[in-house]
Amino acid sequence: MAQHQLTPGPLLDEQGNLTEAGYATSLVKAYNRAAIKAPAWRIKEWDYYYIGNQKFGLALTVADNGYHSLYSITVLDFEKKTDITKSIMDWFTLGKIGLPSTSMMGDVNVSDDKRGFSFSFVKLDGKKRRLTVNCKDFGKKKEFFHCDVYLEETVDGSMVIATPFKKKAHFYYNQKINCMSARGYMKVGDVSYDFLHDSFAVLDWGRGVWTYKNTWYWSSLNTIDNGHVIGWNLGYGFGETSAASENMFFFDGKAYKLEDVKMDIPMGDFGKDDFMAPWTFRSEKGDIKLVFTPVYDRHSDTNALLIRSNQHQVFGLFSGTIEIDGQVYEIHQRMGFAEKVYNRW
Repeated sequence: MAQHQLTPGPLLDEQGNLTEAGYATSLVKAYNRAAIKAPAWRIKEWDYYYIGNQKFGLALTVADNGYHSLYSITVLDFEKKTDITKSIMDWFTLGKIGLPSTSMMGDVNVSDDKRGFSFSFVKLDGKKRRLTVNCKDFGKKKEFFHCDVYLEETVDGSMVIATPFKKKAHFYYNQKINCMSARGYMKVGDVSYDFLHDSFAVLDWGRGVWTYKNTWYWSSLNTIDNGHVIGWNLGYGFGETSAASENMFFFDGKAYKLEDVKMDIPMGDFGKDDFMAPWTFRSEKGDIKLVFTPVYDRHSDTNALLIRSNQHQVFGLFSGTIEIDGQVYEIHQRMGFAEKVYNRW
């Protein structure tokens, strides 16, 4: 599979199409919202963080999807096999949140005193970030949620991809910053969770104009295994990906490009996906050989007539190997996630 590497320059041309499709290890293409040739209600921008370890995790989202915004918190406990999620929406924000045009600078600050929440994603000096979030009436017990987490990049490079769609002026510009070390805590009521040396994070930074119907597959792992910091971004399913895939492996601070991947979800009753049975991950070259044993399926299905989002974000344990230039890297029962998401949006 061809893997075209992006060159520096503007992301979009005068018609709102990608100037170049492909991958990079940094945001070499300059994203400019004003260059988009689509209605404001079709533009989608988000910052999504997942912070976790073998026992628990935290997902934070601030998204401006044009016709609506989303502010979301999810606390996951893998030992109890539970999650607590609160999502708050506003309608027709149309870019008013003002998400930064790059992940390298600029802050995300959203708050609403009446509804009792605040999100602050602050870019600090160098490769550091601070995430602080407060939210009242969190979960069924209506408890107070608070987190304060510091992140620091550990990898020299990230996964960046510019993906076109067949429809003109539609594109997706995406960066995944994997293997960020996480230190801090989150608290739900009186219960506190500490992010220590075994905790890592990923930032999913996305900007673009999507077509109406899409299904994507995405897997992320960020962990420490036998003293090595390892991670990956694996995914496919949407857009025209002939120029490059979004697959990348990270090991002890270095990024390695992968080509294709296929996630085999077992079939259950009535021909439906059995998300809680073991999955297999494979590639045409045979450089990806992974078994994924699910622990918890965070499933949500929002269906509002023209808009629908059916998500299975499955957390579980990965084992197997990834081979890079003849070097075989082993993964031993490490916690990550794999998801299948169908959207009409």
